[in-house]
Amino acid sequence: MTDVVIIGAGMAGLVCAQQLTQAGYSVLVVEKSRGFGGRVATRRLHGTCADHGACYLKPKGKLMTQLVELLIQRNILQVWNGTFMEKTQNIVSSMQPRYVSPNGMSSIAKFLAQGLDVMLEQRVVEVNFDDNQWRLTLESHQHISTKVLITAIPAPQALTLLEPLEGSILNSTFINKLRSVEFFPSITVMAGYPATSTPLPQWKAITFENDNILGWIGFDSTKRLNPSQPVFVVQSSADFAAQNLETQDLQPVGQQMLRAVANSVGFDWLAEPDWLQVHRWRYAFPKHPLQETFLTAETLQPLVCCGDWCGGNLISGAVDSGLSAARAVNSQLRPNTTLEDWKL
Repeated sequence: MTDVVIIGAGMAGLVCAQQLTQAGYSVLVVEKSRGFGGRVATRRLHGTCADHGACYLKPKGKLMTQLVELLIQRNILQVWNGTFMEKTQNIVSSMQPRYVSPNGMSSIAKFLAQGLDVMLEQRVVEVNFDDNQWRLTLESHQHISTKVLITAIPAPQALTLLEPLEGSILNSTFINKLRSVEFFPSITVMAGYPATSTPLPQWKAITFENDNILGWIGFDSTKRLNPSQPVFVVQSSADFAAQNLETQDLQPVGQQMLRAVANSVGFDWLAEPDWLQVHRWRYAFPKHPLQETFLTAETLQPLVCCGDWCGGNLISGAVDSGLSAARAVNSQLRPNTTLEDWKL
């Protein structure tokens, strides 16, 4: 038995867990993957790394600004300087600073996970409520009981776990809100090139508007302190990802994306990498985030859902949602107390 179980160790889940842990609750985070961060993801490969999820941070809101300042102080983040283009307009995009981690964006999540009780590579397959407790069954056949359940995963994944409780434990209004949330998919290509590749781009990233195949390209190795070779990360358009999401072998899909970007930006050698890896994101960007920063159920013991699909988008939305979920739980358990902003 623990006070709070949080399903998902992405940014929303980690922020929520830190808030509640610092408030004195016993908190357990259960994560199906082998690492922290969700879409704040870094792949270690070929003696280097590449950010194949969120590629940089733009502070938005008080909590996000505080987090970025803290991460700069801890030498986890630095400004990613350079030229950022929008392909359709061929202009330099806004000068608002972009922050990156030389050791990969997943370093942010690892920092937030400090001091937390986390079970990695443990998938929750069933949720029940009986004897005034939430009971979780893991794929490994372990069982966990908790007073408070928080899901910090994409709404469709939360729906899979909670839909069987509709009509008995959960009302249709709550379940229908989960059903209403849809996501755009994305396909990401990470590609490395010979150190002799020339000429190298002068830009750091390009956003493609209304392109059939491409969404974004970043010169990823320019984030690293001593890059051994040029590395680029290419993200697809949502439509292209939807067309190819169920393709079993994504390597040809990745090669198609590299050919398209080589043709678009005028660097032929981008179509011929030394190596490439491809990753599919089924739940990359929420199409229409809910207006609420969290979703709570009318249950005997607290059940709260949070994530970037609540009240915003991207990392800032996830951080705000995780904080709001923690405050909502605290207000139910300790109505006369208020959570303060974190101190890490």
